[in-house]
Amino acid sequence: MRGNILKVLWLVSCQSAAGWGQANMTSMLAPQADRFMGLGEWEERWQEGKIGFHLPQVHMMLESNIDKVLNGRTGVRFFFPLCGKAVDMKWLADMGHSVVGVEISEKAIRAFFEENNMTYSEEPVPEMPGAKVYRSSEKNISLYQSDLYNFSSSIEGQFGAIWDRGSLVAINPRDREKYAALIISLMAKDCRYLLDTLIYNPELYTGPPFFVPDEQLHSLFGKSCDIEELLSVDAMTDRQRSWGLDSLKENVYLLTTKSS
Repeated sequence: MRGNILKVLWLVSCQSAAGWGQANMTSMLAPQADRFMGLGEWEERWQEGKIGFHLPQVHMMLESNIDKVLNGRTGVRFFFPLCGKAVDMKWLADMGHSVVGVEISEKAIRAFFEENNMTYSEEPVPEMPGAKVYRSSEKNISLYQSDLYNFSSSIEGQFGAIWDRGSLVAINPRDREKYAALIISLMAKDCRYLLDTLIYNPELYTGPPFFVPDEQLHSLFGKSCDIEELLSVDAMTDRQRSWGLDSLKENVYLLTTKSS
């Protein structure tokens, strides 16, 4: 009898803690919960050159963690959600890997190929009405101009690696569960998903890039993936100070699919 009472008390305690944790996460996310940016706004940013998020060099978090992502593999298929014109894609292709990206801005995709002196083909994607795919003639790189959520594993299969820098932190906060479901569906059994997130006070800046707390990361991916924090660094610069922030942390995680 006493054992049953203790078990009930333990269950109640766990449920209370879980409830408190959920309430605490909801409170943390509240300042940006209703923030919304339409696809047209992102296209306008590219047209107007408002792309401070673009880096002219390979991202140091990818470069410093590439061995963990590859894990001894060669010829890995990489997926780049919201790829922009990231030079990381050519860097990986030059190493013999293949790259598939999805990006809404046609200008960004064309700029990627032209700035890297690559010829490319352009064709419609019958399975994705209104979408186009741009393929490099020299490298194994295919970039889809489309709403990310219209992409699926039926188009290009699953991937052995994903590099997510500026994607999870850019999508509308209300879409994170939908986004996580898509990413998980694109992960092959041996997939290694490198994810870059930002931690700051969301009451000081509306985003994007958006604040993604560690608690939500585990809520979104924890059931399907093992999550390892690789690095947490102070990423504060004058650019973030101009947003009104007083601190900024950049966290890098490696997610791998749980063995069933």
